[in-house]
Amino acid sequence: MKFEHTSVYNIENALRGMRNPLNSWAKSDSAFNEDGDYIVGENDLGLAGRLISGGTEHRKFLRQIFVCVDITAPIYWWSEFDTYKVGTAANSTSTMHTLSKFPINKDMFETDPIDSENPYWDAVIAHLEELRQKYNETKDYAWFRCMKQELPSSFRQTRTVTLNYENVLAMIRQRKNHRLKEWREDFIAWTHTLPYSAEFFASEYGEDK
Repeated sequence: MKFEHTSVYNIENALRGMRNPLNSWAKSDSAFNEDGDYIVGENDLGLAGRLISGGTEHRKFLRQIFVCVDITAPIYWWSEFDTYKVGTAANSTSTMHTLSKFPINKDMFETDPIDSENPYWDAVIAHLEELRQKYNETKDYAWFRCMKQELPSSFRQTRTVTLNYENVLAMIRQRKNHRLKEWREDFIAWTHTLPYSAEFFASEYGEDK
């Protein structure tokens, strides 16, 4: 599983809006440094922490911090990610358009070391490759349909995903102890790389603010 090209947007505007209810903009102590990075000050971190603790109705500013990332993950993981429809969007690579273009190999699948040398994989990959070649030779869609039907759920797919910090916080809460290591290890490790994740997601990580 891979996370690439992560970008985080709109922290400055989200924190300014965070202070709108009490017109407390003068207390903001966040600013850009000489390198162009936006540094969140202690006053703003303190208010953000209190609002986050107050619940979803108070931490609306998290919905205005946006994340975009390319995720490459097996289909069985994407089927669970698709639970999160509100506030998220994803544009995926298409098996319909690309599956027949490249030779099928083991690198296209998520396989754990404990089972990676199982002869099953060689048989499945050889069979899928045979179907792919028959489709390319005949252009008969029936062969392509067979290939789609028999594609294991461990097949890796890349999607460009957009979501916000409220989505991320909910996913941490709901998936941090999940049986799938793609959630429990890979996804959670990625969230730790996001700006101010330690402060904004501390309650879900089980850490002190």
